[in-house]
Amino acid sequence: MATITIISPEAPPRTVELATKNTLGRHPDNSIQLLDRIVSKNHCHIDRVESGFVLRDLGSLNGTHINGVRMSGNHNLNSGDEVTLGSTKLLYQADAAAGAEAPAAQPASEGVEKGARDSAAQLSKVTMMPGMVESHVRAKLSQEGDQKFMPERLVQDNAVLRADYEKLRVSFELTKAIGGELDVDKMLEKILGTAFDLIGADRGVVLLLNDGDELEARCVHTKKGKKDEEVALSQTIINQVLKERTAMLSSDALTDSRFTGAKSIIMQGIRSSMAVPLIHSDELLGVMVLDSQVATAFKDKDLQLTQVLANQAAIGIQNGMYAEKLEKEAVTRERFQRLLSPAIAELVINGDVEVEKGGHRRETTVFFSDIRGFTAMSEKATAEEIVTMLNEYFEMMVEVIFEYEGTLDKFVGDEIMALFGSPVSHDDDAYRAVKVAVRQMLDLAAWNQQRVTDGKRPVEIGIGINSGEVVAGYLGSSKALEYTVIGDVVNTAARLCSAATAGQVIISRETYDRVKEYFEVEELPPTHVKGKAQALQIYRVIGEAPGVTPPPT
Repeated sequence: MATITIISPEAPPRTVELATKNTLGRHPDNSIQLLDRIVSKNHCHIDRVESGFVLRDLGSLNGTHINGVRMSGNHNLNSGDEVTLGSTKLLYQADAAAGAEAPAAQPASEGVEKGARDSAAQLSKVTMMPGMVESHVRAKLSQEGDQKFMPERLVQDNAVLRADYEKLRVSFELTKAIGGELDVDKMLEKILGTAFDLIGADRGVVLLLNDGDELEARCVHTKKGKKDEEVALSQTIINQVLKERTAMLSSDALTDSRFTGAKSIIMQGIRSSMAVPLIHSDELLGVMVLDSQVATAFKDKDLQLTQVLANQAAIGIQNGMYAEKLEKEAVTRERFQRLLSPAIAELVINGDVEVEKGGHRRETTVFFSDIRGFTAMSEKATAEEIVTMLNEYFEMMVEVIFEYEGTLDKFVGDEIMALFGSPVSHDDDAYRAVKVAVRQMLDLAAWNQQRVTDGKRPVEIGIGINSGEVVAGYLGSSKALEYTVIGDVVNTAARLCSAATAGQVIISRETYDRVKEYFEVEELPPTHVKGKAQALQIYRVIGEAPGVTPPPT
């Protein structure tokens, strides 16, 4: 005969033979009465059909779950099916003569996959409730817990061997599931999916500590897969797990008659919960919580297995977080190495030099250069030839800027803007800027000789340099920030560059005062530039002053 084994928190397990027609519910008129206040008075029917037995829910408030998935319509029972009604479980065993059985119900893993698709929406539904339930802690397990494995020859108890095998199986299954996954969010989906398959739960949440050491829900799974389901967690239990670094198995106070009328708790429907810390190399990463609507769903063995799973998961999570950190550093390094010399970029990345968001004032020498006659040159060459020429030119010019630890601010067409003193300052930033200009003119002359030999037109540039206080930092929109400087010093440097003829390096009086002992210069007539009421005193740099020792760099 086909049977169901009834596991209820209100009474010892019992096995009942199924008749042709069976009614189940809380009311005594049912052929199988279930003393469970979450079960409806008339909850469901189990009736014999040609293929075996079929289960039909009667519109119960809390529903009927088959293997963890809420059913709809009729369900053809298969031997081994687990039926959950409220906090009661029914284990169905078919008789041998029942004939061919219908296809299996949707496996729990499919419900998990659907939950994974909806997890992003569910994250906002996770709340920490300090006074939701006076949870009763049934068991605790330290991080080490019962995780040590004795040599096989020393184990005399077969039950210990079986328990150790189960722990190893859990660890193996999780390792296989997460594999080489380094994306933390995808990894968390797989971790909870594996936990559901191995342990069995109605809901699961992984909370990780953010940079501010606050818990943040990063992944949610429910077998129901409802996007808008509220997930309330016990703040008290989680705080205790974090403080003691101890895994905890608890039952909520719904089992206490004092809470019979607590509708919010009944709607929440949580009866058994496990909260385990995620710890690796003594670093606390967060907490994993699994809960069930059945008060007796989780045993001490489940807590041990969940701790094994959490220990293994913590290794993967930490590796994933480290990989994300390396990826961010790689992006940052690439970004800064486009602007800064490699040595200075490394200082910024390591945090030895701070690059602030927003603006802050700092002493800076601003450098501008551009190609003279570039428009005419572009008209006489193909686009491919111009691109090739510019790439070679920029490569040569930027190499010199980086050699003297300047910052490449930007390219604007054929124009180069560089900074000396932002974000990294030196005592001789003005000297470095003028030295770069002199070197670039020499390197340009050598490059032009080769171009003329190859039958190409030489490239001629003008350079303008100014020094003073600027506002430096990350400027722009929230989606497009770039490091740059603004202020009158910048505008004046650009005007000096425009005033420079081919082959000239023009510096302002402010820059001249900082470098006059190191360079030979020629004072030019005062020059009016756009935006200035008074004519500027300017100087043309001829070259380095002979017999003068440059400042130490």
